[in-house]
Amino acid sequence: MRRENTSVVLAERPTGNIIPGQTFNINKSSIPSPADLKTGEILVQVLYLSLDPAMRGWLNDTRSYLPPVQIGAVMRGASVARVLASKSNLVSPGEFVSAMSGWTEFAVLNEKQFEPASAFPGLNPQEPQDVLSILGLTGATAWWGMTQIGDPKPGELVVVSGAAGATGSVAGQIAKIKGATVVGICGSDSKCQWLVDHLGFDAALNYKAADFQDRFRAATKSYIDVYFDNVGGDILDMCLARAKEHSRFVMCGGISQYNTSAPVGPKNIQKIITMRIKMQGFIVLDHEEHMPAIRKELSQWLAEGKMKKTETIVKGGLEAAEQALVDLYKGANQGKLLVEIQNLAEPAFKL
Repeated sequence: MRRENTSVVLAERPTGNIIPGQTFNINKSSIPSPADLKTGEILVQVLYLSLDPAMRGWLNDTRSYLPPVQIGAVMRGASVARVLASKSNLVSPGEFVSAMSGWTEFAVLNEKQFEPASAFPGLNPQEPQDVLSILGLTGATAWWGMTQIGDPKPGELVVVSGAAGATGSVAGQIAKIKGATVVGICGSDSKCQWLVDHLGFDAALNYKAADFQDRFRAATKSYIDVYFDNVGGDILDMCLARAKEHSRFVMCGGISQYNTSAPVGPKNIQKIITMRIKMQGFIVLDHEEHMPAIRKELSQWLAEGKMKKTETIVKGGLEAAEQALVDLYKGANQGKLLVEIQNLAEPAFKL
């Protein structure tokens, strides 16, 4: 019987791109024992690991909304996991939890590090990974940014960058539910077609196309009311140039700048003044008290067919996670990117 626990630890801080086999190391250790659990703790087996653009920032030794991952520490990450043993009154063995387990197969968690599946209304027990996407922080990020900062009105023009990614795809659908005209920006023709045909975007533009700038100007001829930014860089600059007076810019991410040693700021920053743009960043973790209401509405939209979910699942366990994270920054995913650590259909590990 297998007695080792595989984890991925940070080996060095990257100065640019993450380098597979160098930035992280694989670590082997003994599987925690139920006998070691303290009151309020649980032992879990991770099923699916969430990969998120913000992870690159967690590797930098700089001031941010979370402390950096330390050298030699297990890489930070959210997961959906199965409870193997419990000394918590919140969950029992066999149940699923949304966990901040990190990149590891087995973990001991306290009650601040997990939420029971019962906290996610409408969760299909056959698809517990939804706690990492549409019903989790990804969906909540899109919801908060679009509804509370963007606040699109019927008929307004909303532009979403990184529109085929986990957050952008949800944000654009929320804008459609609110009655806006939605233009998505992404990195391939197939993703553009998916945004329009499957998710209901009004238009989608491939930023790699030779005529992208012309198409962008045509798509924003009435100027932008709301811009949901996931990428920063040149596309942010272009949207500033096409902003309507009193437009709202939702600053969610800047994935185009995460792996560069010399990030580039927007040249059109003066448009914030001349167009009286409201530009606001946010961290959804600041709004935990609103999570039950957010999850309820997202679940309702999903049940009513107003919203669709898509995920890209990478097989191969933790050994595949590092390359999958590199591929995330290259736009390899459509919708939420997950790494399968153990298939849901496989039996739970016998302690």
